[in-house]
Amino acid sequence: MSNPALYVDGGYLARNPGWHVEESAWKARQVLRMLRQNNVAPKTICDVGCGVGEVLKQLQADLRGECFFWGYDVSPQAIDLAKTRASETIRFELAEFAQATDKFFDLILVLDVIEHLPDYFSFLQMLKARSHYKIFHIPLDLSVQTIFRKDALLKRRDMYEHLHYFTKETALRTLTDSGYEVLDSFYTPRSIDFGLSPGQMLLKLPRRLFFAVHNDFAVRFLGGFSLLVLTR
Repeated sequence: MSNPALYVDGGYLARNPGWHVEESAWKARQVLRMLRQNNVAPKTICDVGCGVGEVLKQLQADLRGECFFWGYDVSPQAIDLAKTRASETIRFELAEFAQATDKFFDLILVLDVIEHLPDYFSFLQMLKARSHYKIFHIPLDLSVQTIFRKDALLKRRDMYEHLHYFTKETALRTLTDSGYEVLDSFYTPRSIDFGLSPGQMLLKLPRRLFFAVHNDFAVRFLGGFSLLVLTR
């Protein structure tokens, strides 16, 4: 990870006390939308970097009786919270995924992870043979407005430990260069749905209006979006 000690010693939890749990139901809806529009029906799902496990808990509510879930994270604080969500069909483990299991899954979720990894290419190559399908959620931090604002990208590094910054094109090229076949992708409007800072509130309406007219232009110019990608 970007600073492994930050996730182990409680530093990340101190910066982000909710561990983004407020976004979990929203993320689960994006995953379900992707699965349904591509007729993918997994029986085993693994969340790599699962945090407090709420995304899996939300998915279980919709896939009840159909699926088994595993979550892995390196943060003891996150896994302690995740284990309160465990059940007969959801299991959590404090471990690096690559070192913890040799299981093969129908679907692996990699939601807001690769931007934190110093060597994300090695991670992607390791992951490729571990499941039929993967779903990636990648923040698109690079836009005209984030480049124009002096500290916009540094804020993402300081607050969220983002080491790498993507556009749609570089995110998709990263996956294809790593040997993945991209099956589908769509934008997710995180800043519209969750932005609460004064700047995010100011940009909500322009982002919504621009996106309705031309989504690629809105994302490149105003930012505030992420990309959900289905691969195999």
